[in-house]
Amino acid sequence: MKEYKFNDKKDTRSGFGQALLELGRSNPLVVALCADLTGSLKMDAFEKEFPDRFFQTGIAEANMMGIAAGLAIGGKIPFTGTFANFSTGRVYDQIRQSIAYSNKNVKICASHAGLTLGEDGATHQILEDTGMMRMLPNMVVINPCDYNQTRLATLAIADYEGPVYLRFGRPKVPNFTPEDYPFEIGKAIVLNEGSDVSIFATGHLVWEAIRAGQILAEKGIEADIINIHTIKPLDVEAILNSVGKTKCAVTAEEHQINGGLGDCVSQVLSLHNPAPLEMVAVMDKFGESGTPEQLMVKYGLSAENIVEKVLKVIERKG
Repeated sequence: MKEYKFNDKKDTRSGFGQALLELGRSNPLVVALCADLTGSLKMDAFEKEFPDRFFQTGIAEANMMGIAAGLAIGGKIPFTGTFANFSTGRVYDQIRQSIAYSNKNVKICASHAGLTLGEDGATHQILEDTGMMRMLPNMVVINPCDYNQTRLATLAIADYEGPVYLRFGRPKVPNFTPEDYPFEIGKAIVLNEGSDVSIFATGHLVWEAIRAGQILAEKGIEADIINIHTIKPLDVEAILNSVGKTKCAVTAEEHQINGGLGDCVSQVLSLHNPAPLEMVAVMDKFGESGTPEQLMVKYGLSAENIVEKVLKVIERKG
């Protein structure tokens, strides 16, 4: 098992904020909009340095999406910012009709996704957003794993022409991606090579997959560990190459079992190379209040849960 170390823990939302500031300095077409959560989205540095390019829409997320679409028509590159719940569930109609349908160049940047929003509870912990957004034609869906990858992804989507949903989170997580590692939309990253099982992970669960790989290595099981940072377009080639070698797979995500990465990989395998598959995800439940650590354990999203699923899927492989 390849050894991964991290020097610090950082929240992925700060990676977004840092990249947005850099984009403001390098690209005069970049503008930012926020729905009354500037500090939470770490957009305050951009607002301070570029006040004429920052638009505070207040708690009016649907209006924010309409304004962003208009700015895109005018040749700007708008980045919208609010919690993932309000970035998707509250404004799905506006995104579908005003952004995705007409392929507008709007970057929908969504913080505080998943259970790790923590104590704010079920009303804020959206677990359906990946599925909602990947079903929209024209929409790219990206879910980076740490501070550095979120920063790199934010920089990359500014150069992409078309709508993007960028999902990130609130808690501080291990920051292990090299700060200069090239980010390519739609290109998965192989973190470890193994022949016994494929582990496909996204977002905060990538680090848990690495931890699981270390536990498995002690048991003599070598895992292919792949960071699926782009849910759509999905790196089908990377999935098929890995499962073609290992003959079984486990997916890991901080999302409902329905509609997320597990469904994506299941579809690929059923169409091209049927193989045993197990999923680590939230099992069709709403969240609740608690610390991120408590919720990850209660809802079965830890490294130990990934190990459990790996042992099960290898047994199914026979």
